[in-house]
Amino acid sequence: MNFKRLKPNATLPTYASNEAAGLDLYYCGDEYELFPGDYHAFGTGIACAIPKGFYGRIEPRSGLAVRHGIDVLAGTIDSDYRGELVVVLINHGHRQWKVTEGMRIAQMVIKPYEKVQPVWVDELCSTIRGGGGFGSTGD
Repeated sequence: MNFKRLKPNATLPTYASNEAAGLDLYYCGDEYELFPGDYHAFGTGIACAIPKGFYGRIEPRSGLAVRHGIDVLAGTIDSDYRGELVVVLINHGHRQWKVTEGMRIAQMVIKPYEKVQPVWVDELCSTIRGGGGFGSTGD
């Protein structure tokens, strides 16, 4: 997959292991303090060309989630997007978290998708669950 460096100090995404599903994304910018309850958009300094028929899914890094309560907001990168990859992080933890340049902040998993054609109908096919919403299938 092709990546373009938008900032001279940007880091090419990497897989942390041979079987890793996600490419680690690295922060490219000034040091930033993310306080509990706050969220912020962090630039990676790179753009990419995701192949047609695929999209990039931005996912949290499990270590950051477990140790610091850091999660990802938003997360779909379409194959026709050519701008900077930006990761929106939120701090669900109890302490401020310092983000520094070159830090692995998230991962991007490349996934296939299928397009559907939206169509209006008068009725939907029935199912056992029907219109049952939150909690309707049990705890």
